[in-house]
Amino acid sequence: MNQNIQTIDQMRAITISREYGSGGGEIASRLARHLRWQLIDHEIVERVAIEMGTSLGAAEAHDERTEGILARTFKNLQSLQPAYMVGASSETFLRNEETYLKTVSHIVHAAAAQGHVVIVGRGSQMLLAQQRDILHVRVIAPFEKRVDYVMKRESIDRTAAELRIKMKDYDRTKHLETAFRRKPEDARLYDIVLSTAYLDLDSAVEIITLALQQKAKQLSVKTDELGPALGLPPYPEKPADFHPKVG
Repeated sequence: MNQNIQTIDQMRAITISREYGSGGGEIASRLARHLRWQLIDHEIVERVAIEMGTSLGAAEAHDERTEGILARTFKNLQSLQPAYMVGASSETFLRNEETYLKTVSHIVHAAAAQGHVVIVGRGSQMLLAQQRDILHVRVIAPFEKRVDYVMKRESIDRTAAELRIKMKDYDRTKHLETAFRRKPEDARLYDIVLSTAYLDLDSAVEIITLALQQKAKQLSVKTDELGPALGLPPYPEKPADFHPKVG
């Protein structure tokens, strides 16, 4: 057991990307407790507010969204009160968006440098993509399962839960597409993708811990020596699904 802990301790962080209502946030929380690592979730927003010298509410308005409240307000004013907005520039509004993203990036990198952290969302799978001592996880679930989860966790009705999930999905997808030109559902961004359709949350924690341990064991191997071909001999015979072209 101590050997496993020592192996895992070589890893700096785990990033958790999650579909809203998949239980990804709860898995991250349980995982942090299991590993005795620090959970970095809403704390990122609080740190952003401090570093930007703004209110927590203002920082939350930007959180994992492509357009924060300032940019949205500017666009609404332009369409509803064009005379009032003559000469106004979107640069002031959008500069806050850019500053927010840069601040989040700084905080995520600082957390990873500190080590032994579980980072939830905020594009961390992209910001830390080049570091081998970080495990990237995606948690998903069917839409109806997510609706049930949100209804239970947030004590809201089905219609409200469905609307909330769709809004969150849209915001998170557009955020990653705009900031990094990638889609969060791209499986190549992650070491493992877990579905909680039938997998309970504690089992998900165990699987992630095992993946963390296995990735840690590969840190001493050169990058160009890794991959599915590692240690495999050629097929003993010609693969059966290779058929010669006829005619």
